[in-house]
Amino acid sequence: MRKVLTYGTFDLLHYGHVNLLRRARELGDYLIVGLSTDEFNAIKHKEAYHSFENRKLILESIRYVDKVIPEDNWDQKIKDVKENNVDVFVMGDDWKGKFDFLKEYCEVVYLPRTVGVSTTKIKEDLFSIKNG
Repeated sequence: MRKVLTYGTFDLLHYGHVNLLRRARELGDYLIVGLSTDEFNAIKHKEAYHSFENRKLILESIRYVDKVIPEDNWDQKIKDVKENNVDVFVMGDDWKGKFDFLKEYCEVVYLPRTVGVSTTKIKEDLFSIKNG
């Protein structure tokens, strides 16, 4: 079985997220998602609308996702790859090169982002509407 691993916050889930998850799953037979915890988001100075538990529930309902694990810190990726026998590590191409250190442990793939959608853009649009 070929296992794939990706990470993210996956807040305000949109079709760009679903595209990433679908394309990641197409690279293997089993997709693991490392989901940023609320505490880790605070360290990253990122605020999610939905709690970790709610984002986890949403991800677990997506047919491409087989397992969701918590992402607590930047440094756990090697441990996660080893413990889960991961064959392919996948991230959006906005992270290109940042995870090349994992090539010693698995294949590393950077997938193109879906053009025209992002959680940041959605939040900006909602803020704009709210504030007239």
